[in-house]
Amino acid sequence: MIGKGDVSHPSSVLDLNAYLMYLIGKTARRRLTERLTARGLRLWHATALALLADIGPRPKGDLAARLDMNPSDLVKIVNDLDRAGWVTCTRDTADRRRIEVALTPAGRSALTSLNAEISAVDDDLLAPLSEAERAQLGSLLRRLHVDA
Repeated sequence: MIGKGDVSHPSSVLDLNAYLMYLIGKTARRRLTERLTARGLRLWHATALALLADIGPRPKGDLAARLDMNPSDLVKIVNDLDRAGWVTCTRDTADRRRIEVALTPAGRSALTSLNAEISAVDDDLLAPLSEAERAQLGSLLRRLHVDA
């Protein structure tokens, strides 16, 4: 991780919370990406599965909007998940242009496994913090996210 004596980061920038959040986020993303890449996945795969688990079946356009993702990029992610058998894609009979994406039981199982990988990254990254500090950090980060 980084520390006050880290010569690659002047101490003055380590006093900037936004910069620290950037560095820690970059580290978290790299570690998570390494774990997911080893499984042939990207963070978007796990995010799409989690969203479907939370909100249920949705049209591709709705998923793209909720993920703040370009619809053509979402198509690639959904196609990967469909090939893996983790989602199904069904054309809407009322509007043939709409395709609804739903999580399969295999997708739910895969998500459970992916969540374990994500938790392992969290545990590694947050190892210096106590359980109470982790809970407080999570609460503060969620509060910042809502206000961002």
